[in-house]
Amino acid sequence: MAHKHPGSSHVTVIAASLVSAVLGSIHAFSVFLAPLETQFGTSRSAVSLTYSMALMTLTVAVLFGPRIYGRWSTAWIMWIACTLAAAGALIAGTTTSLPVVWVGYSLIFGLANGLGYGFGLQLSAQVSLGREGVAMGIVTAAYAFGAIISPVLFEQLITSYGFRAAMIALAGTLVITGFISAALLRSARVWYQTSATNKYKLSVTLGRQAMLWLAYFGGVLAGLMVIGHAAGIAAQYRPDLSPWITPMVIASCNLVGSLVAGRLADRMALNVLLTSLALITALALIGVILFGQKAGLLIGFGVIGFAYGGTIAAYPAAIAKLFGMADSARIYGRIFTAWGAAGLMGPWSAGFLYDAVGDYRFALFVATGAAVTSAMTVVLLFRKPS
Repeated sequence: MAHKHPGSSHVTVIAASLVSAVLGSIHAFSVFLAPLETQFGTSRSAVSLTYSMALMTLTVAVLFGPRIYGRWSTAWIMWIACTLAAAGALIAGTTTSLPVVWVGYSLIFGLANGLGYGFGLQLSAQVSLGREGVAMGIVTAAYAFGAIISPVLFEQLITSYGFRAAMIALAGTLVITGFISAALLRSARVWYQTSATNKYKLSVTLGRQAMLWLAYFGGVLAGLMVIGHAAGIAAQYRPDLSPWITPMVIASCNLVGSLVAGRLADRMALNVLLTSLALITALALIGVILFGQKAGLLIGFGVIGFAYGGTIAAYPAAIAKLFGMADSARIYGRIFTAWGAAGLMGPWSAGFLYDAVGDYRFALFVATGAAVTSAMTVVLLFRKPS
């Protein structure tokens, strides 16, 4: 576990959650789709690739992050993550070329995002042994909170001043938040423990890791296909809605789902929780397809956001409980590559299918299939003997 002093657990979770909230603005990217299409005169799929590549580099940072988590102080790592993210946002906002946006936003901001989020998630769990689910749920919920408030703020900045202003504002917020978080971590006097002193509760076989990977992939693929195109899907089914409304609905329910699932991960059977979240996603997607032109759109998006938030909070907590906290970061980094693969494939494939077909209906069917696959994989995984 992490070395800590009395009272440091709450301070650590707060520090990690502050950074997580700002970094969660990455999931408001759908409000940039139309403005960037217009600014660079390019296709929906090309702009969507910005978000997809950012999620991929985010994943790389979570995968390799455990190799550096214990090398420097917790305050220094969090400060590095925030300043790098700010630099990436500035590069993306001040260029006149989409490929340079990819360098700033997709590469630099994405890597820094994964470093800050992954480190905060694991550090919070280490200082909250026995309540890992709750701690990880709070940090994940903070990530969702950032996605709740940022769409409307970005929309207002874009409308008045353009994409550049939104990126400059994001960079400034990151610098301030990084300073506050680093100060809190320094006062908490907590540092990351890397030595593997716990034994696994379950053996870490390649088969188990592969099945966990597939289950996580299917669950988050379904959610990210919708999250990455929330504004566009809403424009198809409910053109009367403002572009920021659906991302905010999804993110609000995402926050609630993260908190609820984090708590449930400490209290109920993990197989039931993970299977239920995937099936809830599938049913909500079917509801959007059938009733999206009516009230079903916002209800469906809300349920999808809830299940997605629950999924990304439940899986790291489940991994910590199944395999032991000492190696949780390393194992979770491997399984988290499923999220990166889904982040790369999901938004881009939804944009590709939209360009090919002219609407989002077929993409929603594909997302439904991914959610069902996730549920079936969880059932098979927990049927395997321990």
